[in-house]
Amino acid sequence: MAEAKKTITKKPAVEKKPASPAKKPVEKKAAPVKAAEPKPAAKAAADKPAVQKIQNATYATGKRKDSVARVYLALGKGRIVVNGRAMEEYFKRKVLQLIVNQPFIVANVAGRYDVRATAAGGGLSGQAGALKHGISKALQLSDPALRPALKKAGFLTRDSRVVERKHFGFRKARRSTQFSKR
Repeated sequence: MAEAKKTITKKPAVEKKPASPAKKPVEKKAAPVKAAEPKPAAKAAADKPAVQKIQNATYATGKRKDSVARVYLALGKGRIVVNGRAMEEYFKRKVLQLIVNQPFIVANVAGRYDVRATAAGGGLSGQAGALKHGISKALQLSDPALRPALKKAGFLTRDSRVVERKHFGFRKARRSTQFSKR
């Protein structure tokens, strides 16, 4: 029988990399515990809401559309501060300033109360209406004798009209798509 010759090919020798030294387990160090430090005045002011409470003030919340106004009312000289700015600076249009002052005029107490308020959400018109609602509620809480005049003027009632949601198949809430004859 004829024996078949087997050819054996040697694979080239692969150089082995030297083994890396064994890694030591890393010990986690606990963070050093610091004593509670008092907050600086700037940080403390940033944590608080934008409105600063007035001593002996009456608080009320007013709402209109998507706007919410937090109102602090106290006896004073008639200054109105909205979001840290004077009312005339915040509401530049005279109509909006008139809306905010309406509760004082109707209750016949113009210039007797200071107001510090924050208004958020919606637009300026909604914020002015929310401020009017909040001032009216605060006036009524501070002096219950003013309630009949404010109620008759309709300032204690929340204007609940809000923007209607968009409906399926319509462009807006009620606006349908354009009709095409062909």
